[in-house]
Amino acid sequence: MPGSTISKIIVKQKFVAYYWVYILESVNDKKRYIGFATDIKKRIREHNSGMVVSTNYRKPLKLIYAELCLNQKDARRRENYFKRTGGRRFLAKRLKEYYKINNNFE
Repeated sequence: MPGSTISKIIVKQKFVAYYWVYILESVNDKKRYIGFATDIKKRIREHNSGMVVSTNYRKPLKLIYAELCLNQKDARRRENYFKRTGGRRFLAKRLKEYYKINNNFE
């Protein structure tokens, strides 16, 4: 329906860049990497292809947790939270079911 209200609304919408805070776990040593990105699929490919120095020696990595944030400031804040004690406790509770299902233990 050209000219309909719906098509006009879609055209006028602004592109909003969301940020993902993600946690990767090494399949080999179970160590975790916490980061954020706008394109999470691309970023995980970069990690697993060796393009990220800090995770190059831990390949392969698997995504174990992700959260969507509305802006970069919130994503950075959430990333830093997960790297501290309170965030680690939160993740332990959150990931308990994941580890139970996958027969892994923290």
